[in-house]
Amino acid sequence: MHVIAGDRDAIKRLAFEFVEDKAKEGVIYVEVRYSPHLLANCHVDPIPWNQAEGDLSPDEVVRLVNEGLKDGERAFHVKVRSILCCMRHMPSWSADVVELCKKYRHEGVVAIDLAGDESLNCEAYPGHRRAYEEAVRCGIHRTVHAGEVGPASVVKEAVEVLKAERVGHGYRTLEDRVLYEQLLAQNMHFEVCPISSKLTGACDADFTKHPVITFRRDKANYSLNTDDPLIFGSTLQLDYSVAQEHMGFTHDEFKRLNICSASSCFLPEEEKSELLGKLYKAYGMIQSVAF
Repeated sequence: MHVIAGDRDAIKRLAFEFVEDKAKEGVIYVEVRYSPHLLANCHVDPIPWNQAEGDLSPDEVVRLVNEGLKDGERAFHVKVRSILCCMRHMPSWSADVVELCKKYRHEGVVAIDLAGDESLNCEAYPGHRRAYEEAVRCGIHRTVHAGEVGPASVVKEAVEVLKAERVGHGYRTLEDRVLYEQLLAQNMHFEVCPISSKLTGACDADFTKHPVITFRRDKANYSLNTDDPLIFGSTLQLDYSVAQEHMGFTHDEFKRLNICSASSCFLPEEEKSELLGKLYKAYGMIQSVAF
């Protein structure tokens, strides 16, 4: 479905249909992320391709997405939460994003994210650092796209400066062995997207050389995810099938990574425990099992 910034009905419908798609894929819990400003047409710094000022603010975008996701939850029985994205090239948006995370934290928003050009660091763009400091102060969960195409230093900044609890992609972490060992010891969670990493050129086109194979070997804390499924035309099943057919993943490893994913999700502890219980029951495992 095509969505034009400012189209209220389309935004709400897109959120609803996202949940429908996840239900078809067999997902029981998902955290979806998006930039409220990129779907709005009314903000301080108009995006280049949408110079006409409209009446749909980032705040209303979040409200509409929340409504669509909740309608989808009721219709398809999939638990859904959302993560709001800051964009590296627009540090002036980040203060808004963290405030929206605070405002809607009890209505489905569970975390803040930073995405975009990894060459734009927080020293040059301090608005992101200030937003994340506020997130830490208010107990807002934090994830950061880092080490997808940028160097390991971007991951280091995400963890040490922005206090990220999860790292989006994180492939280049392997270039800094000290940092990698440190993050393994910290049980840092990596959000891995195999299909995306091939199509974007972030990783070698040969799936047998993908960094997630090292993550698997080292029993790292990671998950398999889709990334921009509408753009890439991918599904979660496709990422899983690639991991099985080309990366040597077994059913036991899929179980382990799903438990890692649930353990690292941004749900409140009581809901997280319930989610883990469902997985352990489905897998016929004792909940205290260690991998």
